[in-house]
Amino acid sequence: MRTQRLAAALVGAALVLVTAACGGGGTTNNASGGQPYVAIVSKGFQHQFWQAVKKGAEQEAAKENVRITFEGPASESEIENQITMLTNALGRQPSALAFAALDSKAAAPLLLQAKSRNIPVVAFDSGVDSDVPVTTAATDNKAAAGEAAKHMAQAVGNTGKVALVVHDQTSRTGADRRDGFIAWMKANAPGIQVLEPQYGGGDQAKSADITKAIIAANPDIKGIYGANEGSAIGVLRGIAESGKQGISVIGFDSGKAQIDAIKSGAMLGAVTQNPVGMGAQTVVAAVKAIKGEQQPKSINSGYYWYDKSNIDSPEIAAVLYQ
Repeated sequence: MRTQRLAAALVGAALVLVTAACGGGGTTNNASGGQPYVAIVSKGFQHQFWQAVKKGAEQEAAKENVRITFEGPASESEIENQITMLTNALGRQPSALAFAALDSKAAAPLLLQAKSRNIPVVAFDSGVDSDVPVTTAATDNKAAAGEAAKHMAQAVGNTGKVALVVHDQTSRTGADRRDGFIAWMKANAPGIQVLEPQYGGGDQAKSADITKAIIAANPDIKGIYGANEGSAIGVLRGIAESGKQGISVIGFDSGKAQIDAIKSGAMLGAVTQNPVGMGAQTVVAAVKAIKGEQQPKSINSGYYWYDKSNIDSPEIAAVLYQ
């Protein structure tokens, strides 16, 4: 069913783009009074992470004197809605497009449409299975997940069962944060049994239910890793609702709930990205693309491990978002 809906969305996308291309009098790049326009389509809008990315993009847009729009679906499971947003963004004839893909393959035909109309594409947060983007501004998610795995292994004494609750398996971030964690464990902690990853769509309630099911099936579980903000908070909720004690929890991203959980000791620690910096780098890359400047294929926006010991340090405080 989801494949059929995606196909329908892509057919609709083609019709919208044909209409936009054939509509009389439009400019190829929708600039207002010489001000370039960058359309930014995010993976979501509900998590504090995306609000921080938006903030960084808006701050940089003001510096660069470009106009931006920033939108994303209400949930990171709404692939079809994101495709519709991407279609509509292209229909507005932007000077450049910035895109964080929920599904690394589904948007490929639309990105080819952008290329055919000389609209440069910058990927951010999540890469896509396409060579259309001129660059990708993102965290090295495999390395960041390996950092989370290292701290988890230390917490559980390099032995026992560890589980993963991941936001999805269709985006590059979901796959990399899963694979980086598992690969580090296989290479460095053979005494740890990593259970099959479970996927909660980044939804707190669903991730909590998954966590309770993991605990019920594995009462000897020693640690659980939540691969994004919603997953991590869902893991905490699930553990609390199960009444289980002594499970080490490691998260990804930031947000007030995770910060509070780390300060209280409910969560051991987490890996934070640099979302404000990512938003800024995305806009910088889009402006360079509009000007035709050469760029590296990837821009590493960075990551940091934080826990009780360093959460109040200036370096970490600068990349946390609430």
